[in-house]
Amino acid sequence: MDSLALFCTGALLAGGLYWFVCVLGPAEQKGKRALDLSGGSISAEKVRDNYKQYWSFFRRPKEIETADKVPDFVDTFYNLVTDIYEWGWGQSFHFSPSIAGKSHRDATRFHEEMAVNLIEVRPGDRIVDVGCGVGGPMRAIAAHSRANVVGITINNYQVNRARLHNKKAGLDSLCEVVCGNFLEMPFQDSSFDGAYSIEATCHAPKLEQVYGEVFRVLKPGSLFVSYEWVTTDMYRADNPEHVEVIQGIERGDALPGLRSYSDIAETAKKVGFEVVKEKDLANPPALPWWTRLKMGRIAYWRNHIVVTVLAAIGIAPKGTVDVHDMLFKTADYLTRGGETGIFSPMHMILLRKPKVAPSES
Repeated sequence: MDSLALFCTGALLAGGLYWFVCVLGPAEQKGKRALDLSGGSISAEKVRDNYKQYWSFFRRPKEIETADKVPDFVDTFYNLVTDIYEWGWGQSFHFSPSIAGKSHRDATRFHEEMAVNLIEVRPGDRIVDVGCGVGGPMRAIAAHSRANVVGITINNYQVNRARLHNKKAGLDSLCEVVCGNFLEMPFQDSSFDGAYSIEATCHAPKLEQVYGEVFRVLKPGSLFVSYEWVTTDMYRADNPEHVEVIQGIERGDALPGLRSYSDIAETAKKVGFEVVKEKDLANPPALPWWTRLKMGRIAYWRNHIVVTVLAAIGIAPKGTVDVHDMLFKTADYLTRGGETGIFSPMHMILLRKPKVAPSES
């Protein structure tokens, strides 16, 4: 009986682990599996050290303001989090307003398709995805618009993941991925018919740098839409709770500093853009974007058990547990930011590059 009980217990544990890892774990059937969690381009034995270096960056606030330090900082962040994002969230590393009666996947796709509808591109046009990640939005936008999308990300691991997903989706003929810094894009002047950025320019140390680069590569008369992470008019810098929440979001998401909603349009005008439309897509009647984070708490604990077990037995890098814990704490700050109304990840601004430069008019 003892042997039978031991066998049954072992079988139950094995079955439970299989259920956690192979059935419940993956965010998408074609996405990342828990068994494949890694540190991106960072070797497994150095993941924990890189995590510690990431956190040390925030203990030297003057470096956060140094533009040449930020790209490496952001690259390290995405090496650490890309697999966990893809496994636990999906291939689109952004938020979207909830839609009654629709799944998170449908709401995400609608949010992405709206971006390309706003910039009015046509099939065959060439557009740039500024900060494309592993290409979830790119694929949705290419499939919807039939435009040729060129994505740029600073993280080489994400480039390889995006290319793999593009091929699996049968969209590699429409989607191209380039490894590069969006502050110095490797594209010719006036070479794109449109541009979009979905929750990516928040990583730029100075917004005018990335907006200036987008302005340069766009053809005259073309449109650019960006979903920006901002503090809202409800944020109070003299409120300790507000400051704690915003700093928690910055630390957990590799942000050199969140900007106020009121700064976005002025920055765009400074580099030469015309402001066509500006709207916070998180405002009512939009349903809360942070609902998905609150509903994911049970999934977090499930996933944390999986990560801990996989790290303990040497399948996942040791530092993966630390990274996963960081992301859970960040999710709490994001939720608090949404509930208090002091933070929005989807302040939309639609911009046009003038057909005639101001100096020529």
